[in-house]
Amino acid sequence: MDYQNWGPADMSTPARTTLPEVPVERGMVLEDVQSGWVGAVTRVEKSGGMHVVALEDRRGKSRSFRLGFGFLLEGRPIKLVPPAPRAAPTTAAGRTASGSVRVAGQRAQVAKASRIWVEGKHDAELVEKVWGDDLRVEGIVVEPLHGIDDLAGAVAAFNPGPGRRLGVLVDHLVPNSKESRIADAVMASPGAAGNVLIVGHPYVDVWQAIRPSVLGIAKWPAVPRGQDWKTGILAAFGWPHQTKEDVGLGWQKLLGAVHTYADLEASLLGRVEEVIDFLTVP
Repeated sequence: MDYQNWGPADMSTPARTTLPEVPVERGMVLEDVQSGWVGAVTRVEKSGGMHVVALEDRRGKSRSFRLGFGFLLEGRPIKLVPPAPRAAPTTAAGRTASGSVRVAGQRAQVAKASRIWVEGKHDAELVEKVWGDDLRVEGIVVEPLHGIDDLAGAVAAFNPGPGRRLGVLVDHLVPNSKESRIADAVMASPGAAGNVLIVGHPYVDVWQAIRPSVLGIAKWPAVPRGQDWKTGILAAFGWPHQTKEDVGLGWQKLLGAVHTYADLEASLLGRVEEVIDFLTVP
């Protein structure tokens, strides 16, 4: 598999005239040919009757350009066009991205005391994208932990109990792992039984919960032991991978490929649904 030529344009090849027309997407990394400016799309707006795209470079500086010709995507010339109008992601008419029946006119509830904790920002963004509508209806907030080494202390400070439940989604929760030992210790602590649920998926990182076919690849690249997994993945794709900003932009491109629950592996879907049921069923 030629990972270096993979990109959003490969997932949905537009009809060709002289150049492929590619709808602009947030997080898409583009190069303006005339100026040489390279940056990620942070916003698209209409100004003076024309669409303008803002590109932010890795230093955090931003410049705006008019949509149209003169852009490179993954080194290929394209015609950048406005995003296609679309409804909120659904699996079918009247359904949310998670496959639940959409509740017409339902406002988000005031946040309950119960929480879902996930390991990091990317986990939280993925859960929000697929289950956000459902969680707002239920009044459940998702919070990133940034690691679980001190999960026991965090749970004790949360003080779980009836009406104040806690669901935790852990990366790489497999038998005899560090993560499984931490989870076992937390569940043995006072007040955890019946009020805390710790579940996990088998992947090194939540990125892997995106089905490879959604990205147009046969399988996720193998990263050599001892190499940072995320930067190794980005390097295999041929994407920038040297800085935290590179990793963030790479994740936004991957997240942009996810639209519904069908784009995720079943091993993650089942665990998130289990947590939501735990927090919402009386």
